[in-house]
Amino acid sequence: MNFGRLAAMGTVALLILIAGIWGSWPTAHNVMLTKGRESGTIEVTACGDDTCTGPYTPVSTGSKARAKVVIEHTVAVKKGQTYAVVVKPGTDEVMRSGPAGILYAWVPLGGALLLASVVVAGGLRLTRAAWVLAGSGFVLLTAAFLAL
Repeated sequence: MNFGRLAAMGTVALLILIAGIWGSWPTAHNVMLTKGRESGTIEVTACGDDTCTGPYTPVSTGSKARAKVVIEHTVAVKKGQTYAVVVKPGTDEVMRSGPAGILYAWVPLGGALLLASVVVAGGLRLTRAAWVLAGSGFVLLTAAFLAL
């Protein structure tokens, strides 16, 4: 009975962490592995419900200027501001780069760490490991909030 509970809760905690990485990676790999990617800045000139647009000014060699690129409209993007960005390959879509972009990309993992800590504490009864997971998630989410 005890082994079954440990195996089930361990599997649930692991799946939560994998889901957090899975949710973060599509953005994180573009923002973190910038070698060979176009990087520059966007000056946000207009925002809709889901996206903002503006002209793109290249910084990296081989990158070309664009009259209009699209960035996701979040609390971290405001009209009239200029942001360092990386162009998503093959598109006119950009993502925030630098420390703020990296931390923002890993926010889903931060939430997963917090959720997994509850499973580890309650289901596995490993309170120290749960505190480490919760602390890591809290630090990641707080750092992302402060960076944006």
